[in-house]
Amino acid sequence: MFGSAFLGAHLMRGAAAAALLAWAIVQQTAHPWQSLGAGVAALVALRGCPMCWTVGLIETLSQGRRASTAERADRTWLH
Repeated sequence: MFGSAFLGAHLMRGAAAAALLAWAIVQQTAHPWQSLGAGVAALVALRGCPMCWTVGLIETLSQGRRASTAERADRTWLH
């Protein structure tokens, strides 16, 4: 549900959101409206709250493990 097709894409979204949040915190007094926009953009990049992103990361990792386990099982049955 929350998982991405590729681990790299999921991690890139997380890195982009972290950079946006860091910029928003540093610039909050100088550019309050842009800082608010960066915070909203970070939530869009995460596809929700940080906890949702973390759950998606776990799902993405488990999908990869399930796929590699299925491939090993297929190779075992073929031999």
